[in-house]
Amino acid sequence: MSLVQRLEVRQGQALVMTPQLLQAIKLLQLSHLDLAAYVEAELERNPLLERAESEGSGPAESAEASGPSDEAASGGDFDADSWQPTELNPSRGEIEADFDTRLDNVFPDDAPIHAQEASGGDMLSLTPPPYGSSGGSFDSDAPDFEAALTAEISLRDHLASQLDLATRNPSDRLIGGFLIDAVDEAGYLRETVEGVAERLGADPATVARVLTLVQSFDPPGIAARDLAECLAIQLRERDRFDPAMQALVSRLDLVAKRDFGALRRLCGVDDEDLVEMLGEIRRLDPKPGRAFGSSAVEVLIPDVFVRAAPDGSWLVELNGEALPRVLVNQSYYARVVRGASADGDKAFLSEALQNANWLTRSLEQRARTILKVATEIVRQQDGFFVHGVTHLRPLNLKTVAEAIGMHESTVSRVTSNKAIGTSRGTLEMKYFFTAAIPGAAGMAAHSSEAVRHRIKQLVDGETPDDVLSDDALVQKLRSEGVDIARRTVAKYRESLRIPSSIERRREHYAHGSAHHGALALR
Repeated sequence: MSLVQRLEVRQGQALVMTPQLLQAIKLLQLSHLDLAAYVEAELERNPLLERAESEGSGPAESAEASGPSDEAASGGDFDADSWQPTELNPSRGEIEADFDTRLDNVFPDDAPIHAQEASGGDMLSLTPPPYGSSGGSFDSDAPDFEAALTAEISLRDHLASQLDLATRNPSDRLIGGFLIDAVDEAGYLRETVEGVAERLGADPATVARVLTLVQSFDPPGIAARDLAECLAIQLRERDRFDPAMQALVSRLDLVAKRDFGALRRLCGVDDEDLVEMLGEIRRLDPKPGRAFGSSAVEVLIPDVFVRAAPDGSWLVELNGEALPRVLVNQSYYARVVRGASADGDKAFLSEALQNANWLTRSLEQRARTILKVATEIVRQQDGFFVHGVTHLRPLNLKTVAEAIGMHESTVSRVTSNKAIGTSRGTLEMKYFFTAAIPGAAGMAAHSSEAVRHRIKQLVDGETPDDVLSDDALVQKLRSEGVDIARRTVAKYRESLRIPSSIERRREHYAHGSAHHGALALR
């Protein structure tokens, strides 16, 4: 056998992850808030990008209108031969050639979407409504609501202001300030009296006295070291911390287990008094600090709206407010590129133009892909939109991907951090993808979310004399055509925070005894 050197030519295909392809993939899975922040950063970085304003009055449109002919008419020295329209409006092939990649690597379906009927008569609408269509106004004469906003006071500031009024002793203020700093967002003190005394070099009795002072501040229950102490402080504030209530608060573990018999013996009260005491406990605030300094609640804004059409079909349309709209300022590029003499300036402008064209194309394709996936979800879950959660069908990513001719990974990115606005509320797209529970005797499979909802309905409809155990729930579900195991029922029941049948029976018994006692008193 001899060693021979030779040259061979082999042909192969490989997907190269260019920066632009990575950008398109990233845009696809971003939420509308993250996308808005990303586009805002691109607007600051790229001088050729500009935000599209309301229809008919945007700066980009005015920039296009004031093209080379307008500048020449105004007496400028603009040379119409110094720019080429094809350079400003490149075709898809030119864009792909510049970046050495293809748009359909990320967006397989690049066909223009016009107003057409989807399966079941669904209408697709890609053009977002103008900002002023909702009746709002962006005039400069509109009131400035931001100027009237005030900063939300924090829990620490609220407690510190009360400490300044409660004592003038410098050492007490120092200890009180340290204790206030150790209070967490829920309103609980996460330091021990001994630990605070050791760190400050103070007497533990003095620290305990100052802690009692801080615990008298508003809101009631603040600076407690555990839940029992928090409830006790609030009950003392209401003058309801009698011996029976003190015994009840000391055994919150029995309250959690709903062991009403043990609680009656411990507190020395009858059923009616026990129910009244438990109701008073439930009206207390277990986290008194949550009303201060809490983070702003983020409202789930839908990316797609679904509404009923007059003919009984469903209209699926994009939420224009959640779509950032940017344009390429062509007239600005035409002016600047003519005056650029250095090769570096021309290279920078050329790269900025390519990036701007790619970004606008990626945003457009992102919108089309979201609309296509949402339309297929609506088609698959038509029963949910008509009848509710009980008619939610089992659905996975593969089913949607095969129906619309996309890869599962693309569908997964589209449904991440996206929401659909329906007449039944705003729901995440992931909500419509549920596991399948097999049907009994060859019947159709059921959605796990629908089965979970049915379990809640059965428990809500039970009577004190007929509390359903997990086995009884299994039998009822199987009689309705759902082949489900007992451990699955227990898992769904726990996820719904429904107590066990023993705990529910105790609760029904306690309420029933109190009701009969009240009737006897009458």
